[in-house]
Amino acid sequence: MKLLIALTLLLGMIYCRSASARVAVEDFDNIRLFTLTNKHGLTVKVTNYGAIITSIIMPDRDGQMADVALGYDRVEDYMNAVDKPYLGAIVGRYGNRIARGQFTIGETTYQLAVNNGPNHLHGGIIGFDKVAWDAQPLEGDGECGLQLSYLSQDGEEGYPGNLKVTVTYTLTDTNQLRVDYLATTDKPTHVNLTQHTYFNLKGEGKGDILDHHLTLNAKQFTPVDEGLIPTGELREVAGTPFDFTSAKPIGRDIGQDDQQLQFGGGYDHNFVLAGGDPQDGLPLAARVYEPGSGRVLTIHTSEPGVQFYCGNFLDGRLTGKAGRPYVHRGGFCLETQHYPNSPNQANFPSTLLQPGAEYRTTTTFSFSTD
Repeated sequence: MKLLIALTLLLGMIYCRSASARVAVEDFDNIRLFTLTNKHGLTVKVTNYGAIITSIIMPDRDGQMADVALGYDRVEDYMNAVDKPYLGAIVGRYGNRIARGQFTIGETTYQLAVNNGPNHLHGGIIGFDKVAWDAQPLEGDGECGLQLSYLSQDGEEGYPGNLKVTVTYTLTDTNQLRVDYLATTDKPTHVNLTQHTYFNLKGEGKGDILDHHLTLNAKQFTPVDEGLIPTGELREVAGTPFDFTSAKPIGRDIGQDDQQLQFGGGYDHNFVLAGGDPQDGLPLAARVYEPGSGRVLTIHTSEPGVQFYCGNFLDGRLTGKAGRPYVHRGGFCLETQHYPNSPNQANFPSTLLQPGAEYRTTTTFSFSTD
């Protein structure tokens, strides 16, 4: 099968140039690697397999470049990865968990693929992270990008409706990566797309992320049961290990005797975003600062929630691009989203998409130093 052939990252490049930002394309059968580069040298690599961000190369405060996104050198490593950790992928149709893999629309109950104990996770057995997307490079004034599209057919992984999905990555000369999501359907269905890059601002493979300082624009989170399914409660973070309203090291409270931390094996929870003053129309979701390098990641989003996951299930079995194993808590994810299990929680923001309507959402990742 063609998808199982190695994708090498040293193929000849075809450059498409604008005044500053540019796109380079590496082609191997129907799997391609696209390199987006802006005028400052910030580089984002994306493959159309799984719409995966394979690499993000950014400077530290001294101008030293490092790849801050966990990932692999070859496409078959994404296909065959232990425990399928979704490194860098777009996940869908539904990012996060749906209890028992079931939801009801009208009078019809749909049974989805079950791939996480008794529950449905990240779109099922063959989700959007495991398919080849159509891809089109884009270039404009001071930016370059990649538009990826995929048709999820009626019944795929148990979901109703033919769902047309477009995800557009845009890298700007202001060191911002914008992710725009668009979807339409011909039957009522649930949609909750997200981007699942694991970050380590020291550089991928350079130890754990427990000393990164995290701020979350969230005064509440959604506690979970033992299966990591939200209970329906919106719980205040104040006075708990989940309070990141002011910057603190990720590892400061992770060892506390707290039932929610025990259920998640650490942080693996949805935070309810508080909104507030927007940047480019998008409220702040999170800011992460790594004191050793001075690297900063700032996230804004139109979504109501963000899943903070700190790599609890990484255990050293995966080896990344630098040839080093990804240790326990060797990366963190900040997955902007609607809440987990929303189809079965009437008090959560709805994820139901109707025919004739559009699913539209945007998240930005801004890279800087301090």
